[in-house]
Amino acid sequence: MTATTPSLRTARTTRVVAHRGASHEHPEHTLEAYRKAIADGADALECDVRLTRDGRLVCVHDRTVERTSDGRGVVSAMTYEELCAFDFGGWKGEEHRGARVLLFEDLLKEALAADRPVGLAVETKHPTRAGGRLEAELVRLLKEYGLADGADGRVEVMSFSRNALTRLHRLAPGLPAVYLVERAVRPPRPPFAGHAGPGIDLVRRDPGLVGRLRAKGLRVRVWTVDEPEDVELCVRLGVETIITNRPRQVREQLEAM
Repeated sequence: MTATTPSLRTARTTRVVAHRGASHEHPEHTLEAYRKAIADGADALECDVRLTRDGRLVCVHDRTVERTSDGRGVVSAMTYEELCAFDFGGWKGEEHRGARVLLFEDLLKEALAADRPVGLAVETKHPTRAGGRLEAELVRLLKEYGLADGADGRVEVMSFSRNALTRLHRLAPGLPAVYLVERAVRPPRPPFAGHAGPGIDLVRRDPGLVGRLRAKGLRVRVWTVDEPEDVELCVRLGVETIITNRPRQVREQLEAM
């Protein structure tokens, strides 16, 4: 079987990772979104983490809070208490109003409390004034919960930053690492990164990239895959993991293939 031949087994074993939760329907990075993703059958939950001014690890994608809250300001310049004053749900609709900024630790507890194994794919966001303190706090917290050795594969770490992945490897060498890829030309990947993560736009333009990455011994995950034709493309190319805002729809499509 070639990498470009559709495979029933490949479709059924493709992992589905919920991008910031079930974020097509619910405000991203909220417990509401992640609980829905778990209910929708996601294999893992993707999140972005940043460090507040007082050293708390929060799930926020952007450098600032304007897009996803009713507040203003830079995440790293504010304390957790200051962030808690903002509404992180109302931008998605009145029915979601009142959501607070999500602590990574609370998301971790939610995943661990699920009635089945649910993984976490954690992206550390850079550049940031926190620098290496971001990775240090993430690993400290994972060690507290016995998850930093990577033995059960429950937690994976991701970044576009080679330096960030290098720091994570030094702090917790057992954690699976994913080198995210946004453009065709990238610096050499960290040698310890066993996964590559190209975006769907790049895969559409250059489908052969997936085969070249796999030929280097890398597992491939593609983000952010929401359209049925893109799901089909990923399965056809042998992509192991799909990151999506629509975990239920993607899971149902894969099960029907």
